[in-house]
Amino acid sequence: MKNRPSFFFIFFLFSVSLLTAQQDSLAVVTERIEKKKSIEKEYEPYNALAPAKAAFYSAVLPGLGQAYNGSYWKIPIAYAGLGTGVYFYLENDKLYDRYRDAYKDRLAGRPDQFEGRITTDGLIRAQEFYQKNKEISILVTVGVYILNIIDANVEAHLRQFNVDEDLTVKPNLDFNTLSGKTNYGLTFNYNF
Repeated sequence: MKNRPSFFFIFFLFSVSLLTAQQDSLAVVTERIEKKKSIEKEYEPYNALAPAKAAFYSAVLPGLGQAYNGSYWKIPIAYAGLGTGVYFYLENDKLYDRYRDAYKDRLAGRPDQFEGRITTDGLIRAQEFYQKNKEISILVTVGVYILNIIDANVEAHLRQFNVDEDLTVKPNLDFNTLSGKTNYGLTFNYNF
């Protein structure tokens, strides 16, 4: 009977430690569940119209689709490409008109600004050269405009791509202690 109080004391301490351990494990499980919920909250639901919207916005005003996607740093790149194409078109158009007017003056028998320096064949070649450069400038400008639309569409698609820890690809380095060689590879993990 003398051992009963110490037995109850030991039993009491054991019970308290079990309850504390269960509460701690319950807290860990609850924390993991909350963490998973918070991760799941970060993903927006799939919006099938988001890529079409982004492409439409970029078609209406270049860079607006990138703003819709949140990639504000791409807007100056789009405008720099479009501005460069427009600048070279205007510059080549000005030079084309200059050589074209000189050629017309020469055909009409009037003096031109290139008289004595450039032959008539040279004026024709200069017109062809600047006409070709104008067309290339138009193609570059249209190409940048189309790339702007495609970029907004593709980025809107990729923003909705669900990347979580259930599907991972990791590099795998395995050192073989018997042969002393390292095996390289990839590890594919899928958790469900």
